[in-house]
Amino acid sequence: MALIKLGIIGSNFVTDWLCESVLKTDGITLHAMYSRSQARGDEFAQKYGIQRVFTDLDAFLSSDIDAVYIASPNFLHADQAIKAMENGKHVLVEKPAALSKDEFDRMTACARKNGVVLLEAMRPVHDEALESIRNTLSSIGPVRRAVFEFCQYSSRYDAFRSGEIMNAFNPALGNAAVMDIGVYAIAVCIALFGMPNHITSRSVKLNNGFEGMGTALLDYDAHQAEIVYSKITDSVNPSVITGEDGSLKIGKLSTLDSLEKCIRKKPGEIIFSGRETPGAGNMIYEVRNFVDMIDGKMSALPYQNMTRDALCVIDEIRRQNGIEFPCENP
Repeated sequence: MALIKLGIIGSNFVTDWLCESVLKTDGITLHAMYSRSQARGDEFAQKYGIQRVFTDLDAFLSSDIDAVYIASPNFLHADQAIKAMENGKHVLVEKPAALSKDEFDRMTACARKNGVVLLEAMRPVHDEALESIRNTLSSIGPVRRAVFEFCQYSSRYDAFRSGEIMNAFNPALGNAAVMDIGVYAIAVCIALFGMPNHITSRSVKLNNGFEGMGTALLDYDAHQAEIVYSKITDSVNPSVITGEDGSLKIGKLSTLDSLEKCIRKKPGEIIFSGRETPGAGNMIYEVRNFVDMIDGKMSALPYQNMTRDALCVIDEIRRQNGIEFPCENP
């Protein structure tokens, strides 16, 4: 197969991680990027040997790239992805893939119509560590409770507390704690247990209406799952899945960096800890899967279904807590 020529939209630290992972992945190469600023685009492209820089989105999408990675603000994801797919490009879009389930449905319909791959860049669901967690579940007996906790004090929150509202805390860009942080916890829960029967949630909002943190209780047939997330506090707690015979302690949900099995009345057993991955963080797994999907070696459909279910949960959390985005289409 010919090398997949990848185009980049967005130039932030997450895009750096993605580019580093692409450089370590066979079958794909960094080829072009789009930036509203020529100077910023040139600077970023030079870091990674990217050949072409565009400041016109239409010209970028009609160029000789085969696929696009989208890391623009959340509210632009759907429109940019659809435009890319209408130009015959495969799309890897940063989490959250869309602002709502309805937006994502439009995106998947466009992917089917144009015969291209659409994939959300949700690191933990592609990480091989998730399969280790799934395979270890049976050892703790019937699952009765799970707590998926991801609380990370934002590097931009000090500025907010000083009176400066940066993009990360601006709901007009489609941002909220559930979109930026909670989505990881929800995605891992959905990947392991599927769609819940019922959702109850509560959010804490800041003085500009931005959702800073929240909790959701997800009811399943035989267990409950709690989603705990925050952009305004840190947490020292692991995520924990509890069964009748023991528990699993899971490290940071975005990277799944550790797993400990604790069987009742027995010493804890470290399944893995401090794991290293061949790319930046664990983004390399989603890049590898994206390449395999484009090459026809695996299907994007199961991952699209997980993204859709996660967005259904987010939609309900938003509905219950009045989390609105001025940028959202009615």
